[in-house]
Amino acid sequence: MIECTSTGAYLAHGQWIPADAGAPAALTALGFDAAAMDQAKKGTIAWGILQAHNTSGSEDDLKIKFDAMASHDITFVGIIQTARASGMTRFPLPYVLTNCHNSLCAVGGTINEDDHRFGLSAAKKYGGIFVPPHLAVIHQYMREEFAGCGKMILGSDSHTRYGALGTMAIGEGGGELAKQLLGRTYDVARPGVVAVYLTGQLPVGCGAHDVAIALVGALFKSGYVKNKVMEFIGPGVATLRQDTRNAIDAMTTETTCLSSIWQTDATTQAYLAAHGRPGDYRPLAPANLAYYDGVVKVDLSAIRPMIALPMHPSNAYTIQELNENLEDILYACEQDVQKLTGRSLDLRSKIENGRLRVDQGVIAGCAGGLYDSICEAASILKGHTGGCDEYALSVYPASQPVMMALDKAGVLASLMASGATIRTAFCGPCFGAGDVPFNGALSIRHTTRNFPSREGSKPGAGQLAGVALMDARSIAATTANGGILTAATDIDYDPNVPDYVFDDTSYRARVYQGFGRGDYDALLKLGPNIKDWPEIDPLGDNLLLKVASYITDPVTTTDELIPSGETSSYRSNPLGLAEFTLSRKDPAYVGRAKAVQAEEAARRDGRGDQALLARVQAVPGCERLTWQDVQIASTIFAVKPGDGSAREQAASCQRVLGAGANIAVEYATKRYRSNLINWGMLPFQIAGPAPFGLGDYILVPNVRKALAGDLSDIPAYVLGEDGPRAFSLSIAPLTEDERQILADGCLINYYKR
Repeated sequence: MIECTSTGAYLAHGQWIPADAGAPAALTALGFDAAAMDQAKKGTIAWGILQAHNTSGSEDDLKIKFDAMASHDITFVGIIQTARASGMTRFPLPYVLTNCHNSLCAVGGTINEDDHRFGLSAAKKYGGIFVPPHLAVIHQYMREEFAGCGKMILGSDSHTRYGALGTMAIGEGGGELAKQLLGRTYDVARPGVVAVYLTGQLPVGCGAHDVAIALVGALFKSGYVKNKVMEFIGPGVATLRQDTRNAIDAMTTETTCLSSIWQTDATTQAYLAAHGRPGDYRPLAPANLAYYDGVVKVDLSAIRPMIALPMHPSNAYTIQELNENLEDILYACEQDVQKLTGRSLDLRSKIENGRLRVDQGVIAGCAGGLYDSICEAASILKGHTGGCDEYALSVYPASQPVMMALDKAGVLASLMASGATIRTAFCGPCFGAGDVPFNGALSIRHTTRNFPSREGSKPGAGQLAGVALMDARSIAATTANGGILTAATDIDYDPNVPDYVFDDTSYRARVYQGFGRGDYDALLKLGPNIKDWPEIDPLGDNLLLKVASYITDPVTTTDELIPSGETSSYRSNPLGLAEFTLSRKDPAYVGRAKAVQAEEAARRDGRGDQALLARVQAVPGCERLTWQDVQIASTIFAVKPGDGSAREQAASCQRVLGAGANIAVEYATKRYRSNLINWGMLPFQIAGPAPFGLGDYILVPNVRKALAGDLSDIPAYVLGEDGPRAFSLSIAPLTEDERQILADGCLINYYKR
């Protein structure tokens, strides 16, 4: 089904040549000389797009300017506040503000609508584009209105992926968007490019999520495409409808790749033309000779209906394999959940007569709420219902134009007649703010993630539910079977989809189009919860860290660092949101961090702990240090933090609580490490076992000098009761700008200099 090469490879006239000792002879036989081989890396689609947007003059150290940007209502307030504090006067590129996350106003009174009002006022003042609540989820709007061949788009949501429409899109933390608003660049070393070579054709009953889950299962744990570009090519691309490509593409984020791009064809051209933008099409394909850093070969004909069990999209099985080994696989899943959350989720009790009963179905968002998937789900459900017991199905079309097309095709009426409830465009089921299942439930969802509590349960209140990711077709088949897990390939149905007709009248009626015509003297409309960022101090000469959380899980997600769900309503208030930091993973963290923050405040006021200073002075070379020379901050240790969302608050919440660093074996994603840097937190790494524990003090002497020098070996000391113990930290390569941001304390300070 999926195979990964162990080496790089050349694609030469459509033929794969492994990049081994035999490659030169094989390529020479195909008519390529040494010069062509040396330039083969330039033959990928990704190369051309990246270099077209690169302003650095270097092919390897890129400084990217994007064509457009997008943010939703969880992130745009903080981004605009950061850029405004840094001197922004207008939006210099099209910036789309959507309102698809905090749409329900379920908590916090007027907080959510205050944020929406702020967004509209910012679009009017600075010249932006404002998409009101319920009109579209962020990524569907960008597909319909902005994505085009050869473009690059930056978004503050990790699932910013429009590669299937020829656009290289990247999801990053808010600091990177603020840089673009200030006319600066996205700085990144040229990423590797991995080919995803598709052959064959999907069987009837298989859909986008079956491909995506299989890919994530094969690629996530190995890190095969981590921080690389996934380039989808091969004859199998032509067999996929555009919605299928778009939905697969959205899920590439879960592999930890940096971005994605697809070869384009008549299907792409027809989609862009149908959306009124025929000029945004151009053919994209690899050159006759292209070098790839790896190859993922996918036989679409071998794909089968998939399920990703709790609590990660990589926990992937075919539905057939699960059904044939229910007891063993569910037991292993229960054990994993127990280790991850410290709580039990009883899945085996859901086995009835050798089959698995699920409790809820959801089809939603940028991956699931697409026209083709919903049409096929309705076809499978026609004449059936999920019954009138606990099981229920909810369907969220991804935009008003999709909703209108489904309505005109009779699909909505068909779904409602089968007992499904139809909701507006909203991302809630993907991050815990909509369709929260009951305690102990197993929900099957065509959404993007199934991390712990991503469905909205609160383990601290004794609640725990689980989400299994599946394709809309198999969710519909399960619904038709009364909630008993069923693969869509086991159902006879008509897979033909009515022609899609894009009708943008809802957008023309409601979307504010202000790019290039801001009212720059207008006032922003600030609700009472919208607060400025607090002042942040520059990095001191010597840094004393106290470990405020010590996490040994193999991976720590951004949902664990700062929970999603109802806490999202507080994201326009930095200090208010910070109260929830690590609340589901380490509830005592906030109290510990505040205690360290109080130590730093006492030091600045001349009330530093003299006994602690004596331990600092016991470090060789530090005998003459006083409290005026040492800055105190908290840190967390985690094995591999930062998987998942692009939300900058995973870092900023630590920072406003007084954190000065993270210490990790490795960082799960570039975007989390970038968030740490933009918020002035040193992204330390450590090789081997950590010589410290929770509550220990770690001195990094001469840290500002170390930051300006060789980052591969930074001396540090654990301040033990029996004296200091030396060890080494490191920081992966930084640009000169990143070094200065860290020295200045945060991005805002950097731009204020």
